[in-house]
Amino acid sequence: MPQPPGLNDAERRLWTAFPAGTTVVLGDDLPAGPHPDRIVRAEIITRLLLGAGETRPGVVAAVRLRGAYVVGALDVSGGTVEHELRLERCRLLERPVFANAHTRQLRLSGCRMPGFDGGGLRADGYLSLSGSRIDGEVRLPRAQLAGGLRMNGTTIIASAPEKWALFSGGLVVEVGAFIRNADITGGVRFVGARMSGGLFMEGTTLRNPGRIALDGQNMVVEDAAEFSRDFTALGTMRLRSARFEGILSFSRALLDSCDPDRMALHASHMQANELLLLPREKIKGRVSLSFSRIDVIMDSPKYWPDRMYLNGLTYETLRSNDGTFKDRLNWVALDRHFHLQPYEQLAAWYHSVGSDDLARRVQLAKLRTRRHRQNPVGRTWSHVLDWTVGYGYRPWLAFAWFGALLATGTAVFSLDAPKPIKPPDERPAFHALVYSLDLLIPLDTFGQQQAFDAVGWSRWVAYILVATGWVLATALIAGVTRVLRPS
Repeated sequence: MPQPPGLNDAERRLWTAFPAGTTVVLGDDLPAGPHPDRIVRAEIITRLLLGAGETRPGVVAAVRLRGAYVVGALDVSGGTVEHELRLERCRLLERPVFANAHTRQLRLSGCRMPGFDGGGLRADGYLSLSGSRIDGEVRLPRAQLAGGLRMNGTTIIASAPEKWALFSGGLVVEVGAFIRNADITGGVRFVGARMSGGLFMEGTTLRNPGRIALDGQNMVVEDAAEFSRDFTALGTMRLRSARFEGILSFSRALLDSCDPDRMALHASHMQANELLLLPREKIKGRVSLSFSRIDVIMDSPKYWPDRMYLNGLTYETLRSNDGTFKDRLNWVALDRHFHLQPYEQLAAWYHSVGSDDLARRVQLAKLRTRRHRQNPVGRTWSHVLDWTVGYGYRPWLAFAWFGALLATGTAVFSLDAPKPIKPPDERPAFHALVYSLDLLIPLDTFGQQQAFDAVGWSRWVAYILVATGWVLATALIAGVTRVLRPS
């Protein structure tokens, strides 16, 4: 196929090299300006991609260009591209448009451009923007990338604070999404994305302070999701209802919402096989794991935020190299909106690992925390149950109180014996211990209480023994039958 008229020298070289897929090198650096020897019209690249160039049997035709200054719009929207496009260290004056196109492999590495439009793109190979600087929005809604997504070392700067730097919805990425060591100013939107080969963002910095740094609602990631190894999110990481069929790692990451009243990590209703919440410093902002299902949680108390939302969170294993039982109670208490479920879940976990005593202590902590939200009457009775029987989890306390009161009564009535109120032939012999026991037990068991009456100051001791006996009996029955243990 003959070359079209009006081509400059760089364009003629590209047209000639296309059938064999040879790389045309116009320079080894990113062109600073429109040098005549490095100008290539986007129209020529478009025509080659859409089949205007000659092809030869036995070789693979491709557009491979380095160091070009590309003018005009590279627009293949809605077209079918049968050839690979590889642009290296090129400056594109207008954003490339691949909307609703069906392409082979696309590689724009080390380039500079004012955006990228791949809405509805179907790429049989991978899409690579690695090392490029993009001053505008990268659009990938409904894109299907069979060979993966590569944006390693990419810099994206959104055109305005309210704009997305990387916008997608329903993105499908096979093989894996690799966005390592990138620097992105503006939000990243992966809502509804499906990534079958994992998501790898190690070393990447997302800058969108006070806004959404990454929106991954309803995202599904098979394999690992690595927001780790110096990953930084300045803004909210929103992973609500996302599903991670593998590990979700924030190891050595930095999570900072840049506003203490905003979420640093919003991961409610999420599912994950394993969550590594081990950032390189304390999380700044709130964290929500409400109603999430996570098999294994590995974290550390020194990195927990000041506020967490844990109601509805379920897990099978908790792991912490430096956490104690007290730390776990403090962890549950980080959710300032009191709910029973986080305590019940923690107690169930301790029970599952054979720590029944710690499970009972969690239940006690639950009821003591709940006490602060009761009315004065309920709070008073709660204190009584706590002190006497430990809400039924420590029934031995009732026997300890009973023994102390019995010893006190025995000592008092040995010093100041009560006066008899029945004739000698109708009353048993007085015994201080049995008399005290008869006062403490709500039923007249030994006949001492009906035969003798305390006098003077010891009468008040008798009244106290009778009253505390009733309180202990009631508390013991309530505790043992778990009347006050909420379900």
